[in-house]
Amino acid sequence: MSPAWSFALARLALALAVAIALGLIFGQLALWLALVLGGTLAWQYANLYRLQRWLRFRSHEDPPDLSGVWGDVIALVGRIYRRKQFHKRRVRQLLREFRRLSAALPDGVVLLSARREILWFNRAAASLLGLRRKLDFGMPIANLVRDPAFAGYLEGAGGGPGVVVRLHDQGVDRSLALILVTAGAQQLLLARDVTRELDVLEMRKDFVANASHELRSPLTVIAGYLEALEDEPGLGADWQGPLADMRRQAERMRRIVDDLLELSRLESRGEEAPLEPVDMPALLAQLARETQAAAPAGPRLASEIEAGCKLLGSAHELQSIAANLLSNAVKYTPETGTVTLRWSCDAAGAHLSVADTGIGIAAEHLPRLTERFYRVDRGRSRDSGGSGLGLSIVKHALQRHGGRLEITSVEGQGATFTAHFPARRLQQICNNPGLQYAPTPETGTGGAACTERD
Repeated sequence: MSPAWSFALARLALALAVAIALGLIFGQLALWLALVLGGTLAWQYANLYRLQRWLRFRSHEDPPDLSGVWGDVIALVGRIYRRKQFHKRRVRQLLREFRRLSAALPDGVVLLSARREILWFNRAAASLLGLRRKLDFGMPIANLVRDPAFAGYLEGAGGGPGVVVRLHDQGVDRSLALILVTAGAQQLLLARDVTRELDVLEMRKDFVANASHELRSPLTVIAGYLEALEDEPGLGADWQGPLADMRRQAERMRRIVDDLLELSRLESRGEEAPLEPVDMPALLAQLARETQAAAPAGPRLASEIEAGCKLLGSAHELQSIAANLLSNAVKYTPETGTVTLRWSCDAAGAHLSVADTGIGIAAEHLPRLTERFYRVDRGRSRDSGGSGLGLSIVKHALQRHGGRLEITSVEGQGATFTAHFPARRLQQICNNPGLQYAPTPETGTGGAACTERD
């Protein structure tokens, strides 16, 4: 027991003893007990009143000078109050620091509630998204940033790499990258102006496409003259080797230009590939024969192709996907190795897999393999005539078909490249000769079904 409580109980016991003594001396013991206990109670109420008044007006009144238990209570309340004031000042300081730092950010920051209503935003967000202070607080962000891509991104719970939207504000077109980050029960919307980056990227694409077109004709002329010179009967033996080297380099340049044009064509098309029936088993079987014939001294080529598994898409792009994957595998597999081409279908969709027993790829290179001009071994790629564009073409062609590329590899043990196509790209068989497989009006390019022939 604390000394304050011991003192309080001792004082109460002394008061009772005095009351009993007075009652025995003057008679009427009950009256004296009532008077003493009533006085003690009145004194406690007076202390309670002083404590309550101080709690109400503690911002401009000093604490009452009380002893005993009441003094301990006032001291405890004072410590709690001082601690609370310290934490309030700390939180206020952190909040001011956060607002100062967020105001200095070039990116927009919007704090959203669990229902995605605006709670707070910095100056950059107001400028980028056209938000107005006080007027837009409490408004759903989807009502203020009206864009189908952003609405779909919100429905998908956000996260990931975000979405790029195009906004028109006061006659100015602006591209914004928006990313939604979950922070407990609330969410943060980060906005960045990527207009300049996208414009530079578009200029680069246009330059590459135009330069490729301009290079194609001169290369054709050069290759033609080199071929004519090689067939010249009076050409000395000393020129045979250099001309052959020049022709090989011209052919390599032609392949790079063709790949650049193909990549530019895929990047410029934002829509999905058409739903044209493609006999993938026949396409892959012919491609396997051509690849083996082109490299008879290369690795052994094995095929596991599921018959009847046909696809809906662009035959040219599907052939490009398979050819690039197969040529890469053959290029990096030794003559004693094996390249396996697999094609199969299941409930999840169709799967094109090319596995090799070649040199393999280190794990740190896997995320960047589909970047244009990226090479794991630049010297080896140059010797083998690679352009560094094949896997980039594969990625963009797959995206046009709603698919994705999966890469697994162990360095020194080979690699497996698998192109996954969604189930809606599988061609169903229409057994009735009066029916044809075609896109349905309800699904557009997103699906097809057996319908009556035109």
